[in-house]
Amino acid sequence: MNKSPLKIAALGFQHVIAMYAGAIIIPLIVGSALKLSSEQLTYLISIDIFMCGIATILQVWKNKVSGIGLPIVLGCTFTAVLPMIAIGKESGITSIYGAILVSGVIVVIISRWFSQLARFFPPVVTGSVVTIIGITLIPVAMNNMAGGEGAADFASVENLTLAFGTLLFILLLYKFSNGFIRSAAILIGILCGTAAGVLMGKVNFSAVGDASWMHIPHLFYFGMPTFNAAAILTMTLVAIVSLVESTGVYYALGDICEKEVTKKDLAKGYRAEGIATILGGLFNSFPYTAFSQNVGVLQLSGVKSKNVIYTAGGMLILIGLVPKIGAFTTVIPSSVLGGAMVAMFGMVLAYGIKMLSTVDFSSQENLLIIACSVGMGMGVTVVPSLFTNLPESMQILTSNGIVAGSMTAIVLNIFFNIVPSTKQTQLTAVQKAS
Repeated sequence: MNKSPLKIAALGFQHVIAMYAGAIIIPLIVGSALKLSSEQLTYLISIDIFMCGIATILQVWKNKVSGIGLPIVLGCTFTAVLPMIAIGKESGITSIYGAILVSGVIVVIISRWFSQLARFFPPVVTGSVVTIIGITLIPVAMNNMAGGEGAADFASVENLTLAFGTLLFILLLYKFSNGFIRSAAILIGILCGTAAGVLMGKVNFSAVGDASWMHIPHLFYFGMPTFNAAAILTMTLVAIVSLVESTGVYYALGDICEKEVTKKDLAKGYRAEGIATILGGLFNSFPYTAFSQNVGVLQLSGVKSKNVIYTAGGMLILIGLVPKIGAFTTVIPSSVLGGAMVAMFGMVLAYGIKMLSTVDFSSQENLLIIACSVGMGMGVTVVPSLFTNLPESMQILTSNGIVAGSMTAIVLNIFFNIVPSTKQTQLTAVQKAS
């Protein structure tokens, strides 16, 4: 159905609004954890938004090499947050981008075969992984609610008031609004929380004044990438987990758009994500994956046109070229972000539980996979010093709850559900004999 350019622009902007909060929170968390300057943080946010637009267009544009051709919006994966912080603190920020570059190349290489490996990533694995991601991110939200780790006013009444006020406002918007307002509830909540922060004297706009109106993406902005084996392995695992997440989004959109998603389509989708991740490494942004929140926007609007998503991608590119907009993001009080993070990361956790609801819980093997992987992910997050006596090169893998839990889920699924057991072997022998 043909729509006017104005309506397409409005629908495209709705997709931008729906994903914008998720897109800016990740560079804010990573940049703050790595103690980046205001100028560096402004660049990181701006280039992330710019690359979200590029990655989205790469995915929607179906060609002989890449692109699934569905109305998908791409953004940085939450899976990468804690691993990137761990790598940055252990080996420096250039190691993050060396690992992202190599992981992107690996995704492009394996894309053709990954669609054949679905049996290694059933709901018991993907649901456990997404649940682990939600659980391990909650402490980040809690620290931000209190004002940010190391803040002079940590856990002050003002910070807690801003945090819980922001969360309450978001919940009220979800309860009493619908359509566009509801899809943008988190972003509106952050804006209103920041406005309250201004009245409380907790916002400093100097970074906005210092930022330029226009910039060009800078190749290797943080320096030439360095390559660390453990960091590469970590980010490759993160990339594989992201592909598993994206697969669910691909199939969901295939159903909505009444289009069959073939294994060839999946391979092109994976390849587009790999290319986007390589570009993220080159320009010092992030690895990218399909954003599920935009599937909800598409369902609400009922508009399945790729032109709308192309428009959203173009808008993201334009916003990313204006550092002033990125600088506005850096002035958001940590406590306001923390309040919004509780809703966002809690939704990740809830989605993981929803995925696990399709698992056969009568199987003790499945229960053990969930128990051990979630237990390992949460345990390592709570006690990160558990593996401090291992070699430093291994600690990036073992000290991160998402990576440790994900590896546990994948390995145990192979052990319990793919490697034949004695019971299965005997049953097969009896069936053949009969």
